[in-house]
Amino acid sequence: MKDISRRGLGRLALAAAATVPATARAQTAPSGAPIRIGYSMSLSGGLAGNGRPALLAHRIWAEDVNAKGGLLGRPVELVHYDDQSTGAQVPGIYTKLIDVDKVDLVVSGYATAIIAPATPVVMQRNMTFVSLFGTGVNSDFKYDRYFSINPAGSDVKETFAKGFFDIAMAMDPKPRSIALVNLDSDFHQRTAESARYLAGQNKLRVVYDRAYPPSTVDFTPILRSVQAARPDVVYIGSYPPDTAGLLRAASELRVNFQLFGGPMIGPHITAQKLQLGPILNNLVVWDVYAPEPTLQFPGTSALIERYQPLAAKENADALGHYVPPLAYTQMQVLEQAVKRVGSLDQAALAADMHKNQFDTVIGPLRFDALGEWTEERNLYTQYQGVQGNGIEQFRKPGTQVILYPQRYKSGELRKPYTAGA
Repeated sequence: MKDISRRGLGRLALAAAATVPATARAQTAPSGAPIRIGYSMSLSGGLAGNGRPALLAHRIWAEDVNAKGGLLGRPVELVHYDDQSTGAQVPGIYTKLIDVDKVDLVVSGYATAIIAPATPVVMQRNMTFVSLFGTGVNSDFKYDRYFSINPAGSDVKETFAKGFFDIAMAMDPKPRSIALVNLDSDFHQRTAESARYLAGQNKLRVVYDRAYPPSTVDFTPILRSVQAARPDVVYIGSYPPDTAGLLRAASELRVNFQLFGGPMIGPHITAQKLQLGPILNNLVVWDVYAPEPTLQFPGTSALIERYQPLAAKENADALGHYVPPLAYTQMQVLEQAVKRVGSLDQAALAADMHKNQFDTVIGPLRFDALGEWTEERNLYTQYQGVQGNGIEQFRKPGTQVILYPQRYKSGELRKPYTAGA
């Protein structure tokens, strides 16, 4: 466990203190027993590349809140354990957090695979639960105190892959066939279901549809089979290690597809961007944020500017474009509800979250009956003009243009995808 009141705050305190006058800090200093917020977080294992930046964003938020007087006049303290990117660890962690550590509030760590096993434990204790990057988790539980910080929306089948298919069907000539490849995991099973449904709606012939096991390390046979099926477009769902393997195999095979991508989690992480470089060119991926002028909300740039120098010291994701804005939002939702309710009453907090709008660093949010966003905002972006493996190009607009949705569109589709060939 890392306790924010005893570890890791020194580096953050300097940054926060620079924005708060000494007199103001003295006047608003929180006091009394801390409000403890508990969760698991993937700080090792396959999800750690996104877990570490999420934790850093949480720490920035906690520092901000404590500099402003805390919550209900009390300091905020984060209590978290490393789940090692393993869902089997999660129920025990939340049982300890709630029953032994006696935390006041709970949130989730990163990813559907971590959120799903936590939810039954939280439900049994009747606690409000704000999750991070969970896709369709509450469609099964239907827990009225669950709230999701993820742009997917409630109807994942109809909305998740919609942007990809809208982009595909706007091509000239229109595609007639599609190949579907996905990791055999909860998240990617849901995204593949969306792709199958929308392929049917758009009368696209599915010429390949396979899920690969998590143990897969050689992706060349998979892509050879996809090539043999001769699809016009390819929709792939993968996690970071798989994404790197798939894209390197695509480069070795010199693939040539009119449209290639999907929920390929991995290029979102700066290290993978730098490793893959030009292999990313013309890849279309699901995302939640890109540094484009069409997608800037109050506080977004300021958060990223604060995050990046801290990330360099903490060995977290260097750019922080993917997880940190949503992780900070996760805690803003909790903060705003507590302030409006004026207590830690779990039922009252959930009622407030269903009723009111939240103003966050990723824009205004409202939640529906399932705790999903009332307005889905899945982004599909395309990497363009990547040269070499330098980081500065990824800080600038134009390297990762937004193709969908229309209201945030910042560029036009380039095709085909040739894996940097």
